[in-house]
Amino acid sequence: EIGEREGKFYAINVPLKDGIDDTSFTRLFKTIISKVVETYAPGAIVLQCGADSLAGDRLGCFNLSIDGHAECVRFVKKFNLPLLVTGGGGYTKENVARCWTVETGILLDTELPNEIPENEYIKYFAPECSLRIPNGHIENLNSKSYLSTIKMQVLENLRSIQHAPSVQMQEVPPDFYIPEFDEDEQNPDERMDQHTQDKQIQRDDEFYEGDNDNDHMDVG
Repeated sequence: EIGEREGKFYAINVPLKDGIDDTSFTRLFKTIISKVVETYAPGAIVLQCGADSLAGDRLGCFNLSIDGHAECVRFVKKFNLPLLVTGGGGYTKENVARCWTVETGILLDTELPNEIPENEYIKYFAPECSLRIPNGHIENLNSKSYLSTIKMQVLENLRSIQHAPSVQMQEVPPDFYIPEFDEDEQNPDERMDQHTQDKQIQRDDEFYEGDNDNDHMDVG
């Protein structure tokens, strides 16, 4: 899935087979995300940290440890862009709680101990009561050649985007009529539409002659 028509190449999906491990996943993630950020030049990132890719998930089929999963969060954080992090999937609830706890610590630059302290929910984390979980043991069906092919295809799609998407600034055509208004004639009890409100906003960095000059000052 890469998008359609005007949106073609603006969507990226990386199809992975069962059993991918920390090393393969994080290497691929870092390569692709680096290129995505370079190509799109985003002003902000929304990162959904679904935990169904963790080893032992009831519905998932990957071998990721919490540390491997969390490394992706650590990597995205290093771009120093405004970052909104959300939850997502995950069907072994105790591991979801572990994962999001570790990743919250990463976002707050706080190293958390592996031992979970005593609390009213501690029975869910027995018998080891530890924060981290080990890698899984599902056979990794993602060969090096397969991952290389996927990586090259994604990077090739990104090269199809010539520049980062941005709002194109255009001059207002001469026949485009913007109605004028008299601020003094407006009824204060009537709600103004957004266009009218926008016309009343005066930027602090604009300069005018006469009484509207921002630099104008009375000297007594």
